[in-house]
Amino acid sequence: MKVYTYSEARQRLAEVLNIARSEEVVIKRRGGETFSIIFKKNKKSPFDVPGIQTKATTKDILTAVRESRERVAEQNIED
Repeated sequence: MKVYTYSEARQRLAEVLNIARSEEVVIKRRGGETFSIIFKKNKKSPFDVPGIQTKATTKDILTAVRESRERVAEQNIED
């Protein structure tokens, strides 16, 4: 556990937060109050996104992908 005064923590906030990733950090104020900074890891994946409702079928999606790829292939041949 690392202990900082309020002034130290304010001046070195980035360092204090980096230390808090691996251990508890305590900040003491002049009046005797103490505060703990504890790192909380985000449990949710950034790829965890809600799905959407659509009337498109798998066949519709595959057809659209196939047509798109064919257009790109044709453009590459022309270039």
